[in-house]
Amino acid sequence: MDITTLIGAIAGFLLIALGILARGGSLDVKQFVLFWSVPSMMITFGGAFCATLINYPLKQFLGVWNIARKVMMEPAENTTGIISQFVSLSQKAKREGFLSLESDVKKVDNDFMKRGVQLVVDGQDAEFIRGLLETEVTFIQERHKVGQEIFIALGTYSPAFGLIGTVIGLILMLANLQDQSQIASGMAVALLTTFYGAMAAYLVFNPIAGKLKRRSEEEILVKQVIIRGVLLLQSGTTPSIIEGNLQAYLEPRLRKIASARERAAAGI
Repeated sequence: MDITTLIGAIAGFLLIALGILARGGSLDVKQFVLFWSVPSMMITFGGAFCATLINYPLKQFLGVWNIARKVMMEPAENTTGIISQFVSLSQKAKREGFLSLESDVKKVDNDFMKRGVQLVVDGQDAEFIRGLLETEVTFIQERHKVGQEIFIALGTYSPAFGLIGTVIGLILMLANLQDQSQIASGMAVALLTTFYGAMAAYLVFNPIAGKLKRRSEEEILVKQVIIRGVLLLQSGTTPSIIEGNLQAYLEPRLRKIASARERAAAGI
């Protein structure tokens, strides 16, 4: 799992919990009972999820959780490793030809790269390969965009339904003013929906949307590296030129790591 996501979520909830205890004047765990209200949760979260369902088809709404799980749980691609694979493939292709890469394709872990290299082995021309791979990238971007939009929608609707819940609570409280002793406790319960909505939006949904956006950008960059590598491989470019071209996509720090790895592999 992405460690920053885990740290951020745990630290956020922990700091809120400590803030509740500190504001209470004593470290009494019983104070948390005041922040527990099932009806408030039903209004806030139920309303936000239902509004999002109205906005998006059920298939997209359910599919976004798989996208989020993949983004949060799976590690980012090792770009330097992909560059090393392309260099090795080009070296072998120079010696033995593209057909010799048939067995190497099966060993490639990245499915997108595997499909690209297989197209080269099959003898497809550069324009066909570019068009096919770029079309796939376009559809990946669209799926990621929908995922981001759904979490942004949840982050938008949660505070709104929290406010609606507060208004509902105030109406019910004002309708029963006979018992003056219940006004303070009723106000506290009414405000809980606003608390739930704000916390869900700014600690969960909006940060996840931001994380999805960033990881999507990283994945698309990796796929751009792969497309460039596949096209260079297909054109018969020398391994050193392929390495130099692909390293242009990396940060300077990662370029040094990749170069050191290649020198070590070559025994230099």
